[in-house]
Amino acid sequence: MNWKSFFLGAAVGMASGYLTKEILSQNTKVTPEKVLGLVKKQFRQHGPISGSWIHMTAEPYVKNHLTYDVYKGGISRNNQGINQQFEFIADAKTGTLIEVNPFSNEQSV
Repeated sequence: MNWKSFFLGAAVGMASGYLTKEILSQNTKVTPEKVLGLVKKQFRQHGPISGSWIHMTAEPYVKNHLTYDVYKGGISRNNQGINQQFEFIADAKTGTLIEVNPFSNEQSV
């Protein structure tokens, strides 16, 4: 067996495997369930959660002239007898919270 051919083949195989891993990691999204788990973990630091939801499909979102693929969802918690609800927007690629807003049931007349 020619050792030069063997090492050249092994080097090409390792390089192509590394490139494939990099390409796949750039195009993958975090699952909505995992994003919801990360958001709930952040909210639990400030009290118990009474409910949560998340849209299962990512959608485009523009903030500060940047476009993100995001998941939108919500969290409910009871804080000293007061039910608080929040809407959140999280990056679909990393799971990072981009925006959190308190939800208001008030309607203008």
